[in-house]
Amino acid sequence: MKQVVQNLNRGEIILEDVAVPLARAGHLLIQSRATLISAGTERMLVEFGKASLLAKARSQPEKVRQVLDKIKSDGLLPTLEAVFARLDEPMPLGYCNAGVVIGVGEGVDGFEVGDRVISNGPHAEIVCVPMNLCAKIPGDVPDEHAAFCVLSSIALQGIRLLSPTLGERIVVSGLGLIGLIAVQLLRASGCEVLGIDLDARKLELARQFGAQTVDLSTGADPVTAAMAFSEGRGVDGVLITASAKSSEIVHQAAAMSRKRGRLILVGVVGLELRRSDFYEKELSFQVSCSYGPGRYDSTYELQGQDYPFAFVRWTEQRNFEAILAMLGSGRLDVTAMIDRSAPLSDAAGIYDDLATKKDTLGLILTYPEEKPDLQRTITLTGEQPPAQTRGERRACVGVIGAGNYAKLMLLPAFAKTPAVLKSLASASGVSGTHVGRKFGFQQTTTDYHSLLADTDINTVVIVTRHNMHAKMTVEALEAGKHVFVEKPLALAVEELKRIEQAYAQAGDRQLLVGFNRRFSPHTVKMKELLSRRAEPMCMVMTVNAGFIPPDHWTHDPKVGGGRIIGEACHWIDLLAFLTDHPVTAVQAAVPSRWDGVGSADDKMTMTLWFADGSLGTIHYLANGDKGFPKERLDVFCEQRILQLDNFKRLQGYGYRGFRSFKTSRVDKGQNSETSAFVERVAKGGPLLVSIEGLVNTTLASFAAVESARSGQRVCLNGLGRGASQQNDETAL
Repeated sequence: MKQVVQNLNRGEIILEDVAVPLARAGHLLIQSRATLISAGTERMLVEFGKASLLAKARSQPEKVRQVLDKIKSDGLLPTLEAVFARLDEPMPLGYCNAGVVIGVGEGVDGFEVGDRVISNGPHAEIVCVPMNLCAKIPGDVPDEHAAFCVLSSIALQGIRLLSPTLGERIVVSGLGLIGLIAVQLLRASGCEVLGIDLDARKLELARQFGAQTVDLSTGADPVTAAMAFSEGRGVDGVLITASAKSSEIVHQAAAMSRKRGRLILVGVVGLELRRSDFYEKELSFQVSCSYGPGRYDSTYELQGQDYPFAFVRWTEQRNFEAILAMLGSGRLDVTAMIDRSAPLSDAAGIYDDLATKKDTLGLILTYPEEKPDLQRTITLTGEQPPAQTRGERRACVGVIGAGNYAKLMLLPAFAKTPAVLKSLASASGVSGTHVGRKFGFQQTTTDYHSLLADTDINTVVIVTRHNMHAKMTVEALEAGKHVFVEKPLALAVEELKRIEQAYAQAGDRQLLVGFNRRFSPHTVKMKELLSRRAEPMCMVMTVNAGFIPPDHWTHDPKVGGGRIIGEACHWIDLLAFLTDHPVTAVQAAVPSRWDGVGSADDKMTMTLWFADGSLGTIHYLANGDKGFPKERLDVFCEQRILQLDNFKRLQGYGYRGFRSFKTSRVDKGQNSETSAFVERVAKGGPLLVSIEGLVNTTLASFAAVESARSGQRVCLNGLGRGASQQNDETAL
């Protein structure tokens, strides 16, 4: 199918061939009929894409600060590589879609195949959208008008926050699409409206919709005009729908308001506020968030959990329904705002109109009505896997997942190996096509089961969200594939058992979890220096993990497992590798009283006991500064010390013949790990990490979480339990 994307590096608009998405649980699969180009938002994106690198940096100073922090911790070259890789990614455009349901995912209620619906889906022939971001179109509303629904809901949400009452006098500052729609909705609510803009055509439309206007192009003073409009009292409210860098718009809005007036910001303007503007009049100011309650709440949008009607009357979906009702009744009329309709094939031309004609309003993309070809696998290159000679076991790889870690770290590493990269599975057809083409995959798909059924593919790499790791690992092993799965291996003991059973029945299949740090040249050197020790070690690992917002999926115990299970397992495995012995028990603690931003669960100190008597302490802390190095390991043993600084510099104290080992950049072992795995697939041999070791590390992460919860030391598999420990230990 075809989808409109923008290359952020060059600003180029591309009509890309992508695989058709699956109807995921809680989602609708929709065949698009019409989509609206948002003149404000999408023009801003197009202009950003066409800007120079310096201009891009100037427009996003907060991103520049993030880049500087990354340079401090990771170095200049890796940071630049990450920045340019991000700019090279295609951005799907569009969020105002009208179409017909052609597939209903598991758990969806209230929708059926054949329903006409609106959604916030992008400009693509087929879109997959969560059900709470969809609404049914009334029979008398044409597709081209329905496509205005989502954008109109942005105006509606701003008005709901403004809380206008019958007869109030309201100013709408900025008469683009959202502003003109707001004028109509306010007039329908019984308000007197004053529209402010400098475009003659938009001002004329506002007058047609019943508003009085102020033409800024003539030099008219908006404050004076608003005071006259309000008979000298000051207006009751101002809805700012303009897009400008200046803060003057907010100052003017405050100046024209009555005492205790309301200001709502829907657009994008400068926010250097003057305290006196708000103090003297006790004005209220609020920024409106998109379509309404539920926006950016993953529980509502992705998991389909609605807010109770009695307590949240107007969710974003119910705002959609209200707009559609207004369109159906004729109280909202978008006919005069449609400047041009063009088929999807002319997307580049219609975006040229957007960029060159500043007075453009409604631009509509239309789509074929014939039944679509649901092609979920598309070819990226004409190459076929090279024929393998008898007895040859060259790795032919299928990868599931094309997220940030996959495309920035893991796939570049696999691309350097002799493996054949055959198929890349991604829920997003856009990312699958882009990443697959970038790394030389022969095809991309949105159905990962096709990888398991492909007889050419003998190796599956799993780089998905954590809750899918165990399930996909079992499926791949049962399909007879070698498996490389990113950490964590599993989120529950039951999942681990199923993996052990599947591995036991898989014969000579390779299984490796992405514990890359044990493959770093720094770690290998440490292991060599410690190999002749006769005493247990004491190890102190400090991880400056970095803050992740509490609503991020990694914190969700059902999806990410939490950051300890999902990420701290890296350093448990590292210490286990250095000792060459399993963890026997874990004692962990989190702050007993936490009033800071975020979660207390990602600030943990854990003590690990190993079977050889070694002791390891891991400080996993997400409340540090980004400028501080991320990882540091100190190993004390036999009156000697090894200190590893962020996998870039290893120093020895007390070691005869060894003082330091450096690499030119941070090396956490991804390249060595993937190379060793691909070689083991080709040549055979024992697992690079034993199944017992993989299970032990995973169980130790479970034990850390349980210990922090219970306050007790947790033993793994009953090891290390003595009679005197029975009252204060828990076995896992």
